[in-house]
Amino acid sequence: MKLNTAHLIPDAGVSGSVASRAESVLRLTGLTKSFGAVRALRGVSFDLKAGEVHALLGENGAGKSTLIKVIAGAHAPDAGTLEVFGHPVDRLDPATAHRLGIACIYQQPALFPDLTVAENIGLRLEPATAVRWIDPVQQKSCAVEWLRRIGAEISPDSEVRELSMPEQQLVEIACALGAGARIVIMDEPTSSLTQREVERLFAVVRDLRRQGVGIIYISHRLEEIFALADRVTVLRDGESVGTFPVRDSRNQPALTEAELIRWMVGREVSQLYPPATGAPGDIVLSVSGLGCAAAGVHSVDLQVRSGEILGLAGLVGAGRTELARVLFGLTPADSGEIRWRGRVVRIRSPREAIAQGIAYVPEDRRRHGVILEMPVAHNLTLAVHRTLFPGGWLLPKAEGVLAGEWIGRLGIKTDGPQAPVGSLSGGNQQKVALGRWLVTKPGLLILDEPTQGVDVGAKGEIHQIIRGLAADGLAVVLISSDLPEVLGMSDRIAVMRGGTVVTVLPGGSTASAVMAAALGQPPDGTGV
Repeated sequence: MKLNTAHLIPDAGVSGSVASRAESVLRLTGLTKSFGAVRALRGVSFDLKAGEVHALLGENGAGKSTLIKVIAGAHAPDAGTLEVFGHPVDRLDPATAHRLGIACIYQQPALFPDLTVAENIGLRLEPATAVRWIDPVQQKSCAVEWLRRIGAEISPDSEVRELSMPEQQLVEIACALGAGARIVIMDEPTSSLTQREVERLFAVVRDLRRQGVGIIYISHRLEEIFALADRVTVLRDGESVGTFPVRDSRNQPALTEAELIRWMVGREVSQLYPPATGAPGDIVLSVSGLGCAAAGVHSVDLQVRSGEILGLAGLVGAGRTELARVLFGLTPADSGEIRWRGRVVRIRSPREAIAQGIAYVPEDRRRHGVILEMPVAHNLTLAVHRTLFPGGWLLPKAEGVLAGEWIGRLGIKTDGPQAPVGSLSGGNQQKVALGRWLVTKPGLLILDEPTQGVDVGAKGEIHQIIRGLAADGLAVVLISSDLPEVLGMSDRIAVMRGGTVVTVLPGGSTASAVMAAALGQPPDGTGV
């Protein structure tokens, strides 16, 4: 029997009167969901109020993805009840969820790359009929209006494939809001955004809250939870640990970051940033006057020692990733000098960088770090095919032995070497991306955003791995937009601004000192 949902959908124009801010627009009670022998959800209860930002936290594998797929109608629960605007809903599917005003904004936008921005937005807003007349002028006008409402400076005529990931994410938000969503799920919405775009998104979220829209907000960045959320629900091992207010009646913090971490992982995480255990050794890499016009990098002077973690800090656009690409030969230097273990070298390609002993784990692991459809074993051995398979003959046994060794060393949680990388959690995918280069036995490892999009528990494990590699004598360059990570992990901090290194600070430096250098100010912050 087809579910009649017309009576459930509130008028978007009068959301405050239709859905009181005290009532739940969404209520889940005792939800259970299993996939074979694996129980993903174990009696989870959760409610969302109108005009509320409700954060959903938990480690990878805690059940967050399964829960939001149940809410979006992609998965049917095995047991439990689901109510939308106070009415029970059976057999929720994606089309019904859409009619009810439920929208999901995922970390990877689900847009049509060969269509324009206006066409993508129009597809969400127009009725799904077999035959209909499309007015391109009206479609474009509507797109312009919704882009304007969220402050996105994006041309409606641009093809989606031409947009950056942050721009695609903003288009996804415009699509959802234009379709009249009253319950919005945001899954890691800031993972690819610049600081300016994050601030713009926060403004959009707060505006939606004022309009009475209920928002489920998922993020591994705890500072975002404290900045935005009204309440937070923590999941662990498929169960809801509890729901807690973020602020009390006096608008003071009602819980701490340490408490959230303890609830998520079930244990104290007192040492998220493990300390150094030894002194740096000899200089491995030294560059002087290094520049690449195509990359916007110029006049870089820098040294990295064995056993050292050199943090690379700076604001978005400062040139950190661009410098990493120059060092790895992706955009070769056109000026300056590179010395590898005291010897002048030229690095004109990644192959030459690898031959010297330089490895690079890029920022976007899903696009450039791993091949999701391939098994863990294949991914781990991609960079050593020439040595592992002499003569071009594949040796599955040798590959399996090597993969098994690194699965164990890095603590990769997988069903086995033949499991596709896409089936792993974000933290374990990152470990595979890291292992792919560690098997080459590099002398220098460049890590670009190594913990982006992974949960607190996995972040701590990756930090332990990085610190252990440095203790074994590996030179590490750590690029991160997470300033506490740079401060907590670095033995020295090179601060970039305008495509060059402006200063190198000692380990233990303060956040204000790093930001002052990044902004071109003296340490006291009084200006230039």
